[in-house]
Amino acid sequence: MAARRIAQSSINWSALAERVPANQKSSFGAFKTKSDIYVRAVMANPENPPKIDWAHYKKLVPVAGLVDNFQKQYEALTVPYPKDTVSSQVDGEIKASESEISAYKKASDQRIQNYQKEIAHLKSLLPYDQMTMEDYRDAFPDSALDPINRPTFWPHTPEEQVGYKSKEQIEAEKHGHH
Repeated sequence: MAARRIAQSSINWSALAERVPANQKSSFGAFKTKSDIYVRAVMANPENPPKIDWAHYKKLVPVAGLVDNFQKQYEALTVPYPKDTVSSQVDGEIKASESEISAYKKASDQRIQNYQKEIAHLKSLLPYDQMTMEDYRDAFPDSALDPINRPTFWPHTPEEQVGYKSKEQIEAEKHGHH
């Protein structure tokens, strides 16, 4: 059985390198180096073992049957191509990551639609420099000043209002530290 022979590495290293995160570049480099060493080692040897002139040795070796015995053993020797035991695992991981990717794409499409609605809404509004305070209040009721229902203290920033809590204070309260 002739082993499958590769002329050069079938891996597109440059395309693969583009997808490697920055924090894994060194591991990727080490992996590529190891792979190159293996490919060079395989290429250094001939595809098929050398042919032996058995008739020549039968004439030279005086012990009867010794060369025949060697010939049988040599021709019986086969080095099997390694069995592929990990492709199924890799295929499973590919399928898992494909489902993650499609879920992310769906979520992204949903976010894109929401953002496009927001953009359309913002484009439908008057430009800020042409808005009156009332126009702003109508367009953004949550962030507009509302002195009647939600009076605020000057300078009307969240930090200056009664009952304001910073992110740090909220975190501390969540974890029960006073």
